Amino acid sequence: MSIDHDAQVGPAAADDAAAGTAHDLAIGAVEEQFALLVNRIRNGIRDRAERISPGLQPAGYKLLSMVSRSGAIRAGALAEMLATDKSAVSRLIHQLETLGLVTRTPDPEDGRASLVVATAEGERRMESTRANDQAMLYQQLSSWDEAEVRRLAELLAKLNGAL
Repeated sequence: MSIDHDAQVGPAAADDAAAGTAHDLAIGAVEEQFALLVNRIRNGIRDRAERISPGLQPAGYKLLSMVSRSGAIRAGALAEMLATDKSAVSRLIHQLETLGLVTRTPDPEDGRASLVVATAEGERRMESTRANDQAMLYQQLSSWDEAEVRRLAELLAKLNGAL
């Protein structure tokens, strides 16, 4: 004997199924927009790296950005933040040192270790890049009303908290 599930549970189940489908479609739309945003962010990081120094790889930009934001930091901590190995971070630090964007200083807490610090030139280039990016974001959101901007911030915070 076969069971007709829709007949047994009535119209409420059909509404739930339709709502589930609508919810799935909405999630799919978010996924599509998120993929576009991630792609734009990747391209933006590549462009920022080029603005910092022609030929600088995105990973070098990310490392310089982390050093600039956190101040003096150990290479091991940078490797953890970038989710990569210490040898890759060491190569990036060397590249940034060669460009005059970071320097290494002895770690006062551990004479065997060193701290990576952005140079004045590294800070200047990062600040210039950040200022350009911030101006672009302000320009893009200037036509939104305050409630929309606040709602976007709330939803992004909620998503970031869930990830």
